[in-house]
Amino acid sequence: MKKIVIIGAGGHSKVVQDIIEATGEYRLMAILDDQYEVLKKKGNIYLGPILCFKSLFIHFECKVIIAIGRNDLRLKIVNELNLDVMEYETVIHPTAVVGENVSIGKGTVIMPNVVLNAGARVGNHVIVNTSSVIEHDTQLNDFIHIAPSATLTGAVKIGTGTLIGAGSTVIPNITIGVWCTIGAGSTVIKDIPHASTAVGSPARIIK
Repeated sequence: MKKIVIIGAGGHSKVVQDIIEATGEYRLMAILDDQYEVLKKKGNIYLGPILCFKSLFIHFECKVIIAIGRNDLRLKIVNELNLDVMEYETVIHPTAVVGENVSIGKGTVIMPNVVLNAGARVGNHVIVNTSSVIEHDTQLNDFIHIAPSATLTGAVKIGTGTLIGAGSTVIPNITIGVWCTIGAGSTVIKDIPHASTAVGSPARIIK
């Protein structure tokens, strides 16, 4: 079994822990979060601050997954740890459907009942949340969060750091820029420029 360390101890971490258990492929070594001041052991799992990984767990040849929903915090932790990208694990729930010629980056989590159809490309440290649909030839850059039940139809392009809200729909061939926020339940029918917030159906830029 592969040894793995989860960074983050909130609600999102609980889901990642469930996925790891469901795969049957991993031995969970530690959950690291800065809410813990010192390293301690609870049962068979260590709990401690994030920087314990570089001082201890890297010597155990553990892989890492960052289980934090906020895109900017995942980026911040990746920069602080300064690990090779190959140190990060890709975690996929067994119920996910992954089509032909789909690529999935390191540090990415694919939640239950997700569909990734043919030719989709998913970057590093991405969250594709429960029951989302990523249609053919869609491109997701790094540090994106696709919230539950979102639908990205064919050949959509999503920029780094963007959040697609729960239940949103993006029609084919749309490009959404970097570090955008698309509100829950929105329908995106036009391209969205960088660093924009858009809500509604059809989605309108409000910031």
